[in-house]
Amino acid sequence: MTPATTLSQKLLLSSFEAQASDIHFYPYENHTDIYFRIHGKRKFHKQILSSQYQLLLAYFKFTSGMDIGEIRKPQNGTITFKTTAVHYDLRLSTLPVNHMESLAIRILPQNENLSLEQLFLFPNQLKKLKNLLLNRAGIILFTGPTGSGKTTTLYALLQTILQQDSYQTITLEDPIEKEITNILQVQVNEKAGITYQVGLKAALRHDPDIIMVGEIRDRETARFAFEASLTGHLVLSTLHAKNAHGTIHRLLEMGLSITDLKQSLISVAALQLLPITINQLTRRAAILEFLDDDLLESALNGEDVETMDHFQTFQHLRKKAFAYGFISKKVYNSY
Repeated sequence: MTPATTLSQKLLLSSFEAQASDIHFYPYENHTDIYFRIHGKRKFHKQILSSQYQLLLAYFKFTSGMDIGEIRKPQNGTITFKTTAVHYDLRLSTLPVNHMESLAIRILPQNENLSLEQLFLFPNQLKKLKNLLLNRAGIILFTGPTGSGKTTTLYALLQTILQQDSYQTITLEDPIEKEITNILQVQVNEKAGITYQVGLKAALRHDPDIIMVGEIRDRETARFAFEASLTGHLVLSTLHAKNAHGTIHRLLEMGLSITDLKQSLISVAALQLLPITINQLTRRAAILEFLDDDLLESALNGEDVETMDHFQTFQHLRKKAFAYGFISKKVYNSY
């Protein structure tokens, strides 16, 4: 085993043990700092010599299929790593900084199958979400910042749906974060001409009941996703937005009209992950801001739903979580 292999394995195994979701490398002239993101918080792990980092960087770039000689442009790559118990997919990305390259690694456990009950903090919110999925046409959007659990939630929902009914389900993802049986998963590859729009057109010819669009990133994808929901398909997708109400503004900025939204949009579910402690075990669970039915109608009519009594904001839900003892005062005050 080479020094680079030994160094990389020790680092990766440490990150797995810490239940990290990401590894960040910050290079300086004489050393490199390594951080782990654990339960949403970035924590310092260790400092290594610049020579060790260069060794690691070259190894990771080579094994993930990047160009080792390219240091002026950002690159992306993937690595599969298996332990005796768990299979991990690692998504790597480099970024040129001050004549050096930083490296970030996203860790995606493939064997981890959290139940919906484990994903959500409040059972009544999960019940509401399941009821929304009884719709057979329209679009449901999951929103939130990067790392808020949108894709994990979509995977868990799809697996739950397929355990109950046999639906023709097609996903369009960039990249495919987790392989799921009984689902047709399409890898978006813009270099090969497989964009979200091209993939959606092809997916519609496969007679789907449910279509999952990994992320609505632009006007074209937004338009096509909403049109697909009007033709008798249930569309599930994600969008980057701060909260539920902000999602409406994002969609309008993408060129959709209020009429489009009223015809197709079933619900907006904005996610926020909280580090909770139950029986001395710490994990993350989601709280949800919902816009649906009358609240959605009010939001689309330009009313300020955040002042309405029956709309539960993230602030209200965090206060509830603190009152029930799910989160600490430190966590409550940190948001």
